[in-house]
Amino acid sequence: MIKLPSIHIGKLSFLLAILVWLALLFVDLTRLFGAINDLNSGIAPEFTWILEILFFITVYGFYNYAINKDARNDFLSLIWRAASTGMFASAIFLLVQLFYILLGESRLADEPFLRNFFYHVHFALVTIFLISSAILWKNLILYQKSKQVVKQWQTYEFALLLAMFFIFFNKNTFDYSFIFGLVILTGLGIVLSGNLKWIPYLTFKEKWKSLLFLFFILLSGSYLFYQTSQFSNAQQTYPINLLDNLFLISLFLFILIYALFSFLVTLFNLPTSSVFEQKLTEAINFQRLSQSIQPEESEEQVLDILIDSCMSAAYADAAWMEMHRLETGTELIQERWINEETRNELSEKISGMKAASQWETETKPDNLSPLALRLDHPKFESILIIPLVVNKSVIGRLVLCKEVKDGFNKEMINIISTFTRQASIAVENHRLLNQAIQNERYQEELKIAQRVQKSLLPVKLDHNESFEICAYSNAADEVGGDYYDTFQLDENRFVLIIGDVSGKGTSAAFHMSQMKGIFQSLIQLDLGASEFMNRANSALSRCLERNHFITASIFIIDTSNHTFLHARAGHVPTLMWEKSKNKADFLGVDGLGLGILRNMQYEKHVEEKVFSFESGDILLLFTDGIVEAKNQKSQQFGFERVRSLVEVYHHLSPREIQTKLIDSLHDFVEGDGMIDDDYSLMVVKFN
Repeated sequence: MIKLPSIHIGKLSFLLAILVWLALLFVDLTRLFGAINDLNSGIAPEFTWILEILFFITVYGFYNYAINKDARNDFLSLIWRAASTGMFASAIFLLVQLFYILLGESRLADEPFLRNFFYHVHFALVTIFLISSAILWKNLILYQKSKQVVKQWQTYEFALLLAMFFIFFNKNTFDYSFIFGLVILTGLGIVLSGNLKWIPYLTFKEKWKSLLFLFFILLSGSYLFYQTSQFSNAQQTYPINLLDNLFLISLFLFILIYALFSFLVTLFNLPTSSVFEQKLTEAINFQRLSQSIQPEESEEQVLDILIDSCMSAAYADAAWMEMHRLETGTELIQERWINEETRNELSEKISGMKAASQWETETKPDNLSPLALRLDHPKFESILIIPLVVNKSVIGRLVLCKEVKDGFNKEMINIISTFTRQASIAVENHRLLNQAIQNERYQEELKIAQRVQKSLLPVKLDHNESFEICAYSNAADEVGGDYYDTFQLDENRFVLIIGDVSGKGTSAAFHMSQMKGIFQSLIQLDLGASEFMNRANSALSRCLERNHFITASIFIIDTSNHTFLHARAGHVPTLMWEKSKNKADFLGVDGLGLGILRNMQYEKHVEEKVFSFESGDILLLFTDGIVEAKNQKSQQFGFERVRSLVEVYHHLSPREIQTKLIDSLHDFVEGDGMIDDDYSLMVVKFN
């Protein structure tokens, strides 16, 4: 079944609008041809009115979709789109007027068909300007919308929809019903024009731009309205008057009224814009200081925010901060727009001033207020010293510098004091928080690592009736780096893997999680054993630390052919007990650990071999933690002891063999606590 592509609603609306306008032009030209030649065209006026309404709807659909789809519609962008549309329409009108001026008294100047064509162009441009601007105004009006404002706009939209069809009621005549409808729509437009909540959010520079754009809208809108009235009053032959329309006239008034209101309110807001911007900046800075009390934030970051906030609030030309570390007694110095030489000069002058000495020796630091001083310095003539007080002790000071005398007023000092108190609280809380985190971090890391390791090892081991399997893992610390897993490729093929990450603890557990992700991703590609090792080495080389590597053994068991494909990457050899030989041997397959050689040469150090198995054969996969476990005499458990145990207990089930091995290991080292490395094993017995 062929699926048709979805139609773009914006393009469809645009195409329909063009087709409707062409149909409207054709119908009116046909009617005009009949009127000139005393012929009855047979086209009712209602047909033109229907096309006119369809044009309104398609234009609305196109611009509503296009404007709402654009996520970059900020306030200035919306106003500019309305201004640019109005200027474009006005420019086309001026070009048409210039064209007729150049024609002069020629015969073409009185050609009715040409004038009717430009009349329809005028109608289309006016419609586009009014409808697009109304949708743009809608976005501004509904900024921070309330339920009441939404209802008001919906009422206005419904009234505009009725205005489209009003022409069927009054037959395009300017009567009392037209005036009544115009008054109602204008009143609703005035009510909506009071929603100007977006203006205070403009910066001083943005307000100047918006004034310019709004002026262009008022200018172009007034010009288009004037031209519309001229067309309506002209004595040319227009079979159907498209412009004496309640819908268009109402939109004209709404666009101009809202633009005028916006212009005046923006103009009156200009003197206070800088104050509002400053207050907004102060509020944002205070919020940043409040939010800086986070475990991941450093003390220096909090102080960076403080010094920037204070400089912004005081319009300071330079600043520096001296911070006493409680642990070491050293000072942390941060500078802004001042060099070390100038800072030392100012520090010496401050130390020599009596007011500063008295301020620094105040016995009640919690009562210290910022100190404003005049300086005799070629560049900076006034400074403000702000103490950083925590728990009634001064932990540092912030010095703001200005190039003018008496540069710090009362309001500046108050807001800076607020910033400083908040920052001091943030610093103290940060220190307490870090101390608490440091005390709990180790335990939390262990809990996380234990959960990670538990989730990495499979709960269920994939197998079928052709073999039995069991596995066991134990970490020397709370977590470890041993890993085993299984995967079923199809009905008869299964993959087994066992691995050992170099090192122990949380870092080993982390790398173990990387190994699991790589295994689960690559094994689904149905790779061979050596190819799996090559790709795993390539992947681990990108994420494994340089001083870490992973050993692994992989088996691809084919129960239908009674064979398995085996590759080894530096892991301890696997033990296989063969029932037919009644003996156990270690499989001879060479291979280099993953992550040791991190280039294409690794392929030369991996090999794979195919082995056959029969019913009763046993595979024992294990990690080096078992064979390297030592007893009190520093003797290792060793490979031979593992071989002997399997040969003795080969008749048991995999679970029983596993239990015998672990019990023997514990007996050998005299307790699990004596094993200083992770150890894991998998027992496979073929049925």
